[in-house]
Amino acid sequence: MSNSSSMPQFLLLAFADRRELQLLHFWLFLAISLAALLANGLILTAVACDHHLHTPMGFFLLNLSLRDLGCICTTVPKAMHNSLWDTGTIPYTGCAAQLFFFAFFISAEFYLLTIMCYDRYVAICKPLHYGTLLGSRACAHMAAAAWATAFLSALLHTANTFSLPLCQGNALGQFFCEIPHILKLSCSHSGYLREIGLIVFSACLIFGGFVFFVFSYVQIFRAVLRIPSQQGRHKAFSTCLPHLVVVSLFISTLFFAHLKPPSISSPSLDLIVSLMYSVVSPTLNPLICSLRNQELKDALRKLITGCFSEAINSPSSACYVPH
Repeated sequence: MSNSSSMPQFLLLAFADRRELQLLHFWLFLAISLAALLANGLILTAVACDHHLHTPMGFFLLNLSLRDLGCICTTVPKAMHNSLWDTGTIPYTGCAAQLFFFAFFISAEFYLLTIMCYDRYVAICKPLHYGTLLGSRACAHMAAAAWATAFLSALLHTANTFSLPLCQGNALGQFFCEIPHILKLSCSHSGYLREIGLIVFSACLIFGGFVFFVFSYVQIFRAVLRIPSQQGRHKAFSTCLPHLVVVSLFISTLFFAHLKPPSISSPSLDLIVSLMYSVVSPTLNPLICSLRNQELKDALRKLITGCFSEAINSPSSACYVPH
């Protein structure tokens, strides 16, 4: 029977065996990570510097961008390292840390998206109560609760997963450390059932959030369709569409990854789906959120213009956002 004392490392799934393809994966991951860092960094700076974005939705966008940066920094650097140096191992403690942070950021996204859904529901269905229900103190409390709940959830899952004795080897069928793949290596029936119980509890929370999403958007669409002017309906839909796309991408990829029938499961399909929710989603979120948000686009435009102007006039000066 193996445990942490006799299993110093895990073997991660390699993207390719050929050296040329490994280097190609390294450059692709580098490009993706730089794009994610740039996009989320721009949103963070724009929200912090532009007073037009000092709103509840701007505050939650800032938190979502922080989460996206954390998720990218949890999985991509190790994948880049393994592709560049032709290795596939991760230390036991490094795997535990990676699993904790990934579970933390995944949980945080779910809770933040739920809060953002509530924000859109109140803004459209109860606009007269928006300032009361979503004041600055209420927003701070909701965001703090989301991060704290995600932290506790990740801590419970990580502690329970890595308390299990492992006796099925050390090869993970994934390019990063994830709970289901580590459970496959366990030989403790009671510990396995305990973690499955935690996963079922988390799945129930996700399902409850999904029901809340559906209920909220049914009410939102009913309220929007009652708006008399076409311009008003268009503006209302524009504020909801990015959030709806992000929620759909997040929930659909997670559900498909962990609830798909075994008959259609394959290593290549599992790898593609895991890339969607661990790498592609955090990279696309800033683009999706800014597509239909005119205030955010204006702030980003002013930020980039200010940076270029300052770079031309004084290369040593910092960027600023003109008002």
